[in-house]
Amino acid sequence: MTQSGLHHVTGITASVQANVDFYMGFLGLRLVKRTAGFADAEQLHLIYGDGLGSPGSLLTFLVWEATGSGRTGIGQVSEVALAVPPATLGDWLTKALAANVPFDGPTREFEEPVLRLKDPDGLIVKLVGVAMATPAPLLDAPTRLRGVTVLTDKPGTAEFLTRFGYRYGPRRGLTQRMVSDTDVVDVREVSGYVPSVPGAGVPDHVAFRAAAADVVHVMQHSLAEHGPTEVHDRKYFLSLYVRDPAGILIEYATDRPGMTVDEAPDSLGETLFLPPGDPNRDEDLKAMLPQFVMPGEDRFPHRDLPFIHRFNRPQEPDGTTIILLHGSGGNEASLMPFARRVAPHATLIGVRGRATEDGSNRWFRRIGAFDIDMADLQAEASAFMAFLERVVADYGLDADRLVCLGYSNGAGLLAAVLQLYPGVLRRAILLRGFQTLEGDSAADLSGTNILMLDGRDDPVVRRGISLVNGLRERRATVEVRTMPAGHALTGADAGAAAEWLSQVHAGTTYGASK
Repeated sequence: MTQSGLHHVTGITASVQANVDFYMGFLGLRLVKRTAGFADAEQLHLIYGDGLGSPGSLLTFLVWEATGSGRTGIGQVSEVALAVPPATLGDWLTKALAANVPFDGPTREFEEPVLRLKDPDGLIVKLVGVAMATPAPLLDAPTRLRGVTVLTDKPGTAEFLTRFGYRYGPRRGLTQRMVSDTDVVDVREVSGYVPSVPGAGVPDHVAFRAAAADVVHVMQHSLAEHGPTEVHDRKYFLSLYVRDPAGILIEYATDRPGMTVDEAPDSLGETLFLPPGDPNRDEDLKAMLPQFVMPGEDRFPHRDLPFIHRFNRPQEPDGTTIILLHGSGGNEASLMPFARRVAPHATLIGVRGRATEDGSNRWFRRIGAFDIDMADLQAEASAFMAFLERVVADYGLDADRLVCLGYSNGAGLLAAVLQLYPGVLRRAILLRGFQTLEGDSAADLSGTNILMLDGRDDPVVRRGISLVNGLRERRATVEVRTMPAGHALTGADAGAAAEWLSQVHAGTTYGASK
């Protein structure tokens, strides 16, 4: 039972929609699987391939939405090569010109014609004019993986690949070509080059084919003295992970069970699969994972605005839109599960704060442990107010059914926006909110409805009495509820927010503290 060659290559993308548009819409590959990440269920994982998702045709991507770009360097895959019929290379050049896809070439490498493209994240995808078969070829699409290029500063990388069925092929300058029965790995020696940095546009790992599970375990045993290894059941294949002498992450994956283990061949890629371990999180994950549409389907266009943000659209929207401001250390997806419980049919827009503290996202800076940087707070409140106006205009939202929901640090920013820019927001939910502004304000908040949910045992925010008084002095209608909870949000918070929202939308306002 021998097997060799590439199984798949896994990359990282910062924009799921742009990724789908390129690999499906431009290249014509098939999306054969969409899942929550195996290592991190809050991370979307997409798998493209031929018509059946055959090993050797697979490109997979971890979706790190709105992340920064990585850096290609030592210890990583630098280029991915896909095989196309040699006679079509000119057609691909014309197609790239028409689609404004960056390209270079054609050139010749190891006597093969090559057209270099860049995907939306900057990953180099080489189209190589070479006849290669795949079990389920697609019309006007690459047939399968031709190879990868890896960057190394260690002489042992090429020799390490022989463990996976590769043998020495021709050499051109600093590049040693390693050849399997089906494809190639070009080992480029770049001593003194910078090391790679994970991020968008930089592959995470390369995977080679294993004939069966017992072969994976034999490989693990053979690597006992090399260094640490891990074996994981990835549902669609059993995988071993190991790093080569240069630190390149290599996976050794079985062909089976394959992509059709949980979907019929004619419906591959249509269902979002979630981890089986915790079914209670299914709805939360559906709310948190980034959404996308297939090429040709109607889409909600993304606008380039001053704050990183993410949409989550229900199947049957009711016209309500809730803008979400996370707490310290959160991100644009953190509050989506909570908000989906509050309003099952609302469009959600999660927004990421632009301040950071010890690597955690925040909405405004602090001076020391407790004092707020008032200038930064006012600047970010102004920027967020402008963001709100742009969101309503650019996305065509119904301003009368717009609600802002902020938690903890996000509630603090939202409280400042309400007081500094009266009339911009008419409905707001402040979860564990507190007063952030100093001094008096003549702002008139008449017609503004606010729900505040405090935690009775909250050790972080000792009830927002000063904020309540300040809002009411400015003639806002404020309902305050003290929840039997600490600082963390509970199901009771979601229920109270849902009740308040439905009554406000029905025209009922509140004024009494509870």
